[in-house]
Amino acid sequence: MGILAYLQRIGRSLMVPVAVLPAAAILLGIGYWIDPQGWGQNSIVAAFLIKSGGAIIDNMAILFAIGIAYGMSKDKDGAAALSGLVGFLVITTLLSPDSVSLLTNTPIDQVSKAFNKINQNQFIGILVGVISAEIYNRFSNIELHKAFAFFSGKRLVPILVSFVMLFVAFAMLYVWPHIYQALVAFGNEIKGLGAIGAGIYGFFNRLLIPVGLHHALNSVFWFNVADINDIPNFLAGQNAIDSGKAIAGITGRYQAGFFPIMMFGLPGAALAMYHTAKKGNKDKTASIMLAASFAAFFTGITEPLEFAFMFVAPVLYVIHAILTGISLFIAASLQWISGFAFSAGLLDMLLQSRNPLAVHWYMLILQGLVFFVVYYVVFRFVIVKFNLKTPGREDDVVTDSSSTENTSSKEAVGDVSALAEQYLVIVGGKENLTNIDSCITRLRLSVKDTDLIDEQSAKALGAMAVIKLGKTGVQIVVGQQAEKIADHMKKLV
Repeated sequence: MGILAYLQRIGRSLMVPVAVLPAAAILLGIGYWIDPQGWGQNSIVAAFLIKSGGAIIDNMAILFAIGIAYGMSKDKDGAAALSGLVGFLVITTLLSPDSVSLLTNTPIDQVSKAFNKINQNQFIGILVGVISAEIYNRFSNIELHKAFAFFSGKRLVPILVSFVMLFVAFAMLYVWPHIYQALVAFGNEIKGLGAIGAGIYGFFNRLLIPVGLHHALNSVFWFNVADINDIPNFLAGQNAIDSGKAIAGITGRYQAGFFPIMMFGLPGAALAMYHTAKKGNKDKTASIMLAASFAAFFTGITEPLEFAFMFVAPVLYVIHAILTGISLFIAASLQWISGFAFSAGLLDMLLQSRNPLAVHWYMLILQGLVFFVVYYVVFRFVIVKFNLKTPGREDDVVTDSSSTENTSSKEAVGDVSALAEQYLVIVGGKENLTNIDSCITRLRLSVKDTDLIDEQSAKALGAMAVIKLGKTGVQIVVGQQAEKIADHMKKLV
């Protein structure tokens, strides 16, 4: 497996722990609405909700260890998750300031700051999760001598992880302070660039989506990998302000600029693609664009829209990435700030509107309306000027037979099991598959030969894009049924 494919595996597994953040957002958001000034001091109900949401935010590192170990395991087994928990407890105990002081014979006040609150550092959680998953994948089928048969297979993995973490912790005693300083220096460089740094991040955030590496980039800015921790600090609100971890108008700058893009900019692009579609294809294009725009506006899920033009018109996608960077730069410069737990959609915006760190958040709506017009005008001009083959502008004329095929495919969408069977055939059968996984909108498959994949049939079945990653990797964008389709495919295989 190449380094790119491996990073993608880590990136998609990050979605497992990140998926719990909406729970924190709902609990904290309702708590803000009930008691926006006292933060629980004036309302027992608000205090109950805020403390509950804070429990998730404060323990993201351990959730990363458990979630990544589970997400990267070959069969998504609970033993892998348990191994991640065991590994995290061992290494964070050994690397706590008290233990480091004892193990290195160093006065406690001279222990490196890198070890302070090591149990809240998401980088450690990611490292433990990856190691635990690799040990599980390699040793979960090991059979021991009959005398130790009880500890064979999956029961062996947590034991092995606990021993491996002894060696990892020993190495980290000397290596971690240097890694930590490098990560903090990187974070400080970006923070030092201010709004420009936010814009650069926004540009690369979009640009990395086609290869699935945006999650890895996000972890640097959104969590405590490089001492930025933008999402947890924002969601912590007044508590983060009081502890000096957050600054109103600053914290949230790596999130705010996404709202105008996801809620308004991309729907403007969708309208441009609809208006430039061929007359006979407008109804079909309208149905696709309307559903995708609705998802982007309300929930911030933009992949269905982005994949509609990402590969058929790459120049538009580069423009989209540039505009995203500009949006984050503008929002950060003017300190129009809001944040999210899931994505930059209307639901998250409303939930965070009473957060004390949400500064002039309503101006993001005005910015969004401007970006709606910009996206519409730019996309329409570029599509027409260069005759780009965006949805509805394809050269092939849709015949009655293909219409019938599409109709039958749409009927199959209602039956996930039938869809899974058809996708299994499209990817070359179970003999061609070596691994089945998914994220929010994509099937992420490892195959023996990508040349056996029938791209046209996949698109006829409703797939928005087929992305081949070398000879052994493929991603099929199927929408929000991706996880269900993947599960049914696993059963079939």
